Amino acid sequence: MEEQRIKLALIEHFSQYITDQRKQITENVLAQRTRHITLVLEDIYQAQNASAAVRTCECLGIQDIHVIENENSYEVNKKVVMGSSKWLDVKRYKARGVNNTASCYQSLRDQGYKLLVTDPSPEGISINDVAIGEKIALVMGNEVLGISEYALQHADGKVRIPMYGFTESFNISVSAAICLNTLLLKLRKSDVNWQLSQHEITDMRLKWFRKMVRRSDIIEKEFLRSFQ
Repeated sequence: MEEQRIKLALIEHFSQYITDQRKQITENVLAQRTRHITLVLEDIYQAQNASAAVRTCECLGIQDIHVIENENSYEVNKKVVMGSSKWLDVKRYKARGVNNTASCYQSLRDQGYKLLVTDPSPEGISINDVAIGEKIALVMGNEVLGISEYALQHADGKVRIPMYGFTESFNISVSAAICLNTLLLKLRKSDVNWQLSQHEITDMRLKWFRKMVRRSDIIEKEFLRSFQ
């Protein structure tokens, strides 16, 4: 309770440095944020693709992205990401000597996610037919090799985007945009409790206010010094 009281006091203190318009935008964004659906990127090696996927997630209201780095390191293309990454939680799995895909999968399962890999094979279900009652982690592989064998074998299912041309697949960032938008449109029309909890909203509001206010770390230290 004391920790929550401090967070609320900090939010109120920071709010005086933020315009009313900016605060209203923040509330509008918070109302549409979700952790019911998340994106997993496995060994993406082109920074522009990873950055485009991050930007897509932020625009669509997804809060968490999980990045697996077994072979390739996650890098950001600033011209593509356009600052969007600072509003998200990018969770990286990059430990040496371990299967980071397995670590990511276990973490997501512990949080109650159903793991669905994107795969162009015909046995996968159409993204249009995916049920959204359960929390969904959408897993995408790299640009050349696709999804790893481990990720494929240990997933709960395969999904595909219906294709009507000669080309087998979309670019990763385009695939992410199509799949996530399809799921989120369905989710927001449903009765599923997909929004952030009040505690999550408080934490996110404080985190974002800290980013919006210049020298917020100094302001916070000074405020806490006199806070009773």
